[in-house]
Amino acid sequence: MDSSLGQNKSRKYVALLTITAIGVVYGDIGTSPLYALKECFHGPHALPLTPENIFGVLSCIFWALILIISVKYSIIVLRADNEGEGGILALMALVVNKISPRAKVVVVALGIFGAALLYGDGIITPAISVLSAVEGLSIATPFFEPFIIPITLIIIIMLFAVQKKGTAGVGKIFGPITIMWFLALAVLGFSWIVKNPEVIRAINPFYAVDFFINNGFMAFVILGSVFLVVTGGEALYADMGHFGRFPIRFAWFAVVLPALTINYFGQGALLLSEPDKVYNPFYNLAPEWALYPMIILATMAACIASQAVISGAFSLTFQALQLGFLPRLKIEHTSEKERGQIYIPRVNYLMCFATILLVISFKSSSNLAAAYGIAVSTAMIITTVLLYYAMRKLWKWNLGVSILIISILFAIDLAFWSANLLKLPQGGWFPLAFAGLIYFTMTTWKSGRKFLMEKIQNDTQPIESIIEDLVSIRMFTIPGTAIYMSSNRNSVPPPLIQNIRHHKLLHKQIVILNISFLKVPHSNLEDNITIENPIEGFYKVIVNYGFMDMTSIVNVIKILNEKGININMDKTTFFLGRESLVVTEKNPIKRLRNKIFVLLSNNAQRANEFFNIPNTRVFEVGTQVEL
Repeated sequence: MDSSLGQNKSRKYVALLTITAIGVVYGDIGTSPLYALKECFHGPHALPLTPENIFGVLSCIFWALILIISVKYSIIVLRADNEGEGGILALMALVVNKISPRAKVVVVALGIFGAALLYGDGIITPAISVLSAVEGLSIATPFFEPFIIPITLIIIIMLFAVQKKGTAGVGKIFGPITIMWFLALAVLGFSWIVKNPEVIRAINPFYAVDFFINNGFMAFVILGSVFLVVTGGEALYADMGHFGRFPIRFAWFAVVLPALTINYFGQGALLLSEPDKVYNPFYNLAPEWALYPMIILATMAACIASQAVISGAFSLTFQALQLGFLPRLKIEHTSEKERGQIYIPRVNYLMCFATILLVISFKSSSNLAAAYGIAVSTAMIITTVLLYYAMRKLWKWNLGVSILIISILFAIDLAFWSANLLKLPQGGWFPLAFAGLIYFTMTTWKSGRKFLMEKIQNDTQPIESIIEDLVSIRMFTIPGTAIYMSSNRNSVPPPLIQNIRHHKLLHKQIVILNISFLKVPHSNLEDNITIENPIEGFYKVIVNYGFMDMTSIVNVIKILNEKGININMDKTTFFLGRESLVVTEKNPIKRLRNKIFVLLSNNAQRANEFFNIPNTRVFEVGTQVEL
């Protein structure tokens, strides 16, 4: 009986995760029917609206969903979990220690650039999703035409404004609303499939092959628009840590894939009967009485899709920060129960500004569609490359099998990526330029911090040598504990050296505390604290967090007390080093990069704020470092 009760609870929990996953994971790909098929037959690169072309495009759409989302992501990529976590940075961290140093350089560069590309997706998704939903108003009546962009901007500003409140409360209604959305997609599509059931024949891949034979280069160009149906694919993998592999797979095969397929085929059936509705086949699926309810539902679905990618950008930033690719930023926790729910003000403001700029610049969802695919298709190619290392080094797959699978996936990715490259002049350059800027920032910070740490280490001495000074030099001791925060576990923090050499003054108990981040998402804090006690009253403590764990000095001190190091916060002083950076580099390119590093460093959140150390317990010691 107890076993049966446990199984029922487990099933209910999985069902709840599945419903929530439908709202968060599939919000992005779920709004693609608003604009994807329209772009194939309406716009600067539109195909002639013939039955053969409609069948060919539908066949391409169906098999893109099957091969990319169902096979590549749902079946293969979801296997690559980094202790339950997913995403391109998690995949990079998973394989980076299993490969040769030469391959490691390539993998890290690809991982960082792939992460940078997802920021581009994070600003384009709100712009194109909300704008395409609001454009339905012009279908209802031409009166709303001049107000589409202002209404879109208001919704986007409101969307980013509520981010600081977190997704804990809103998240509960994400699933049900998105389920209503997918149900509406299926109902609208089915109502037209019934009128033209012959459209179902497009499932046959022969129509896709025939489409390429008959249309040649034009068919290749249309692949850039077909790709819009899979633009939410990376979210499946990125959100694995929140929901688990099974709920994401089940939601896709049971709800999302059928609903999307039915809707796309329904739009095709509509175009077969009424080709004059090509300017917006999605909204023309709905009867006149249902148009306004569908616009409202579509706008809600677009906001949910946008919410998911914005939250994803916060999580991605947090991972990059912990892995050392970004400076410290102010992070606000929006939920006491869920550690993954965070809000990063600076990232929110930057994304809001960039999204508004996109809407004002591109003015329509059709224009934005040109900028959309290139970022995601490039990220998908990078995922495929990293996946090869996972197959060989982690799963130990046969070389021939690995090459065969990767070759097929890479050929598909390359075809879509090449087609999207044709959109560079129409706006595809924007997400690449944006990603390039993010990549430059990340690598500048990483290399700058590495150089700075090496320079500080060269100017200091090993911890072992400090023991001799503590024993040989007569010093005054004062009551209490001094905790010296150290970024290098092997060298003495500069503030401690200054206290010894200049002040001859030390606390009765000294703790050198180094906080590091492992290449795994989470770690058990109690098992990942190393304590060395070379002489009485002197401790070297190394704390290893996972790259998705939240740091907490209070928790560290609590564990240290349990392990026998008595620390009273009211009698403890935290000594923090603060470097004053001076650029002396003569090379103009290196000098520019060093100046950008200094700018990033000066605007980073202060260490005491990042680690939540009380301001009244902090003593900062400055040092000047030349770059």
